[in-house]
Amino acid sequence: MPSSKNELRILTVHLPDAYIKGLDELVSKRLYPNRSEAIRVAVRDLLKTELWERAAPSPRTVKMYG
Repeated sequence: MPSSKNELRILTVHLPDAYIKGLDELVSKRLYPNRSEAIRVAVRDLLKTELWERAAPSPRTVKMYG
């Protein structure tokens, strides 16, 4: 059965202790409800800047044909 577009799936990652401590600090400061949500936001922001925004042509882009 295919998964729905918004279905969450489990992904196992290995992180250095410093990253885990940082995630725990974000959660303890109530900036995120849990580690998973903090990681989801970080991955979303990474994909947004590295993939989705770079793939979209800039409105200032001028195409030059030679």
